[in-house]
Amino acid sequence: MANILAATAIPTKEERGRPRSRQTNKAILKAAAEIVMGSGLAEMTIEGVAERAGVGKASIYRRWASKGALAFDAVVDTILATQPTPDTGSLEGDLARVAESWVRLSNARHGGRTVAHFIAEVQSDPDLAVVWRERFVDRIRRERRPIIERAIARGEISAGSDPELIMDLLYGPLYHRYLNGHLPLDESFAIGVAQMVAGAAKDGAAARRRAGPSDAIGISPSRLPRSGATPRAADPTARRPLPRIRGRCR
Repeated sequence: MANILAATAIPTKEERGRPRSRQTNKAILKAAAEIVMGSGLAEMTIEGVAERAGVGKASIYRRWASKGALAFDAVVDTILATQPTPDTGSLEGDLARVAESWVRLSNARHGGRTVAHFIAEVQSDPDLAVVWRERFVDRIRRERRPIIERAIARGEISAGSDPELIMDLLYGPLYHRYLNGHLPLDESFAIGVAQMVAGAAKDGAAARRRAGPSDAIGISPSRLPRSGATPRAADPTARRPLPRIRGRCR
């Protein structure tokens, strides 16, 4: 039976039907997530999503500019619906919850390798890589950013702490084990990563600092002379190389 929605002109102004529009969005995202997490991005087609969601293709095209954008939105929606941003009252507790949730998703029998497939796909498609960063990476990070902002407000970490650096330090090890599979990606590892990141942030390791001459040449700032400081005189008791004695020893 022909789908009459596919032939219906797309209205330029939507004055009614907003609840129906939200239901359509939810149906499309659910259908796309089921296909992608069950069979992979390569198996997802707009036709297949439309059929599963019970909508016309025009309803999808008017909401998403590409198949990749729809797939990424669908998977992110699923992740955030099942893994809301925690608020345990401490930075370490929040980071541990996020890391543990990531580990559970990554090890899930159904859809656990979906993100790995996404990452593989975007390596050879620059346009898709842009969509990936905008629709997946950036959105996840925006959702988790309040964790760092709350830690700053509580005084747990410095007000100058860099949220992006903290999130990179949290997700970096998780992605590393997820993609390489060289060591177990389990709850113990997740908690260990969270503890190390939170501890470093509390010690001020994530505080933003200005780049100086030491950054370019790899010298610790503590070893550079202070501005206006008087050079230290040579220590007369310091060991000096022995003078070379010419001639033969007798």
